[in-house]
Amino acid sequence: MLSFAAPWAAGALLLPLLLRWLLPPAPAPAALRLPIAGELLALQSAKAAHQRWRLPGLCAALAWITLVAAAMQPQWLGDPVELPASGRDLMLAVDVSGSMDESDMRVGGRRLNRLQAVQALAGEFISRREGDRVGLVLFGRQAYVYSPLSLDRATVAALLAEAEVGLAGRETAIGDAIALSVKRLRESPASDRVLILLTDGVSNAGNVQPDKAAELAAQSGVRVHTIGFGGDAGGGLFQLRRAEIDEAQLQRIAEATGGRSFRARDAGELEQIYSLLDQIEPVEVDQRSFRPQRALFHWPLAAALLLLLAAAALQGWRR
Repeated sequence: MLSFAAPWAAGALLLPLLLRWLLPPAPAPAALRLPIAGELLALQSAKAAHQRWRLPGLCAALAWITLVAAAMQPQWLGDPVELPASGRDLMLAVDVSGSMDESDMRVGGRRLNRLQAVQALAGEFISRREGDRVGLVLFGRQAYVYSPLSLDRATVAALLAEAEVGLAGRETAIGDAIALSVKRLRESPASDRVLILLTDGVSNAGNVQPDKAAELAAQSGVRVHTIGFGGDAGGGLFQLRRAEIDEAQLQRIAEATGGRSFRARDAGELEQIYSLLDQIEPVEVDQRSFRPQRALFHWPLAAALLLLLAAAALQGWRR
């Protein structure tokens, strides 16, 4: 349907008449007095009135009308579009410490390091979280907010795909990662706030102890799910390092906040965990709608320009 964003601008249609009423008439030029001056003035007024409404004047009047129509900001409102919104804020805290460079994972028949496997599977998990605001924290020796909470899941997944091992240092600061994530989640107005923390190591850096960070999360109403990720030591051609994970600590963090703790030894188990998290934290969608708007002011504006050009051309041709 057609609507106007500034319908009050229609009052400008009366502006030319108002100016004509308020401004004094232009003084008549000096002239000779003739016996038939009255008849000549009457004839001249009739001729002027007739010429005033010829094509140039009509074009100018229509140009003013179209200019006012453009000022009213016409727009076309489309059909209502439903928007999903769950009211949940979901933060992912991903370990990018040096041990995540261990190539003990296979995804789609390809051997990948741990971070590459997480990027492939967590990216799919992010894309399924329709309606959630998703954020990303990367941590190693330090923790960084790599992507703030956003409904733009594609951008968050792209940023995760660009992460590299060692980007935040080679050590593992689990407590700092939880504390930073909780800080960002605590600032949000969402009714449901969740942190999913993935690590392949033991906390050996940072300023905040993991158990203390878990208490902070519980006090802030943030539910933390933990994932210990990494394979056992391998043999043969690939001498792989066994993932050293403090599973008991991850279990304590999850239990203290009402979350779940998981252990994934390969990419297949990690994929199953993300699918299970989809069930534990289902996307509960509240429908919100908006009507797309398409601005139309350029059409009357272009018509006004053409009419003014036509009025000028006709006036010049008449002269």
